[in-house]
Formats: sequence, C-alpha cells, structure tokens
Amino acid sequence: MSAPEPTTTPPAGRLRRWKAAYDSRASLRWAVDMGLLALIFVGVGLWQTRAHVRGGALPAFELKTLSGGAVTSSSFTGKPALLAFWAPWCTVCETESRNLGWAQTLVGDRARVVSVATAWQTPEQVTAYAQRNGVDYPVLLDEVGLADQLNVTAFPTVYFVDERGHIKGSAVGYTTTLGLVLRTLW
Repeated sequence: MSAPEPTTTPPAGRLRRWKAAYDSRASLRWAVDMGLLALIFVGVGLWQTRAHVRGGALPAFELKTLSGGAVTSSSFTGKPALLAFWAPWCTVCETESRNLGWAQTLVGDRARVVSVATAWQTPEQVTAYAQRNGVDYPVLLDEVGLADQLNVTAFPTVYFVDERGHIKGSAVGYTTTLGLVLRTLW
C-alpha cells in the first residue's frame, strides 16, 4: 500500500497563488503597497530618532525668548507641550513653521507649542525668520545647548512632552499638522 499524497501546497505553489491574487486585485495591491510604505516610514523615523532622549524629564534649562523674557523647564508641566527645534537656514523648517502655527491654533489651551531656535548666529537672524514665516508661537533662543542635551542632530526636530514634563517621543523632518496635534495630545 502506498502512502497518501500530502495535502499541503508546496511553498512555490502558494507563492504563485499569492502573486496571482496580488496581480488580479487592485485593493490587495494597494493594501500591500501602503503597508510597505508605512513600514519604511516607521523604520526611517525610528532610525532617525534612535539617539534621542526618551521617557525622562526635560533637562533643566532657562532660555531667553525673542521678546527678552525667559522660559524655564519647570514651566513645561501641567499640560502637554511640543518643542520644535529649528535653524534659520533650514528650508524644511520654514515649510513646517506653518504647521506649528496651525497646531497651536488646533490645540488651543490644551497644550503648548514652543519653538527653539538653534544653530543661529545673531538674534536678528532668528527675528527675520520669525517675521518672514509669520511665527505666532513662542520662539526660544538656545544659548545653553539644549539641542545638544537632547541629541538634536537634524532640523526640524520635534520633541513631545507630557503634562508631567517628561519626554514621550520625538520626530525628525517634516511633520504634518495632524501628526503634530495627535502626538502632542496623545
């Protein structure tokens, strides 16, 4: 008596069936392509932020504002905050600047949106950037190396801080308004 034939499909046969389904269904192609794209974006984002500070409290700092006042790290408690690090010469930062303003409008009093100017030569350079881009949120001048303490190596970089003043995440590069709002509030 001979042994019964195996009922499992060999791997090559399964691959051919999957490829045929992929080729014949636009919805499957779209889902697979979007899934791969999402994996690439997440992977690149994780790689870019691999050295960023996470989980702990913001380092102690006192930074001057463009208007001459001062802001300390202790003021970042009570509500979530978004800290956006940028440089006056960064064109991607200019593009994201509008998103920060919109994010401030959308979060209202539920969170703070603050930008930190780094890699600048004179305060006038920062003022010119703020005027050119219609910045309507606070601008702090990083004269103490806060960006270095948080391992900011590219611009723009955004840090998301919870209501206790602890860092909950970060992002590098252009971030949409929706992305800024969602990551700030949740």
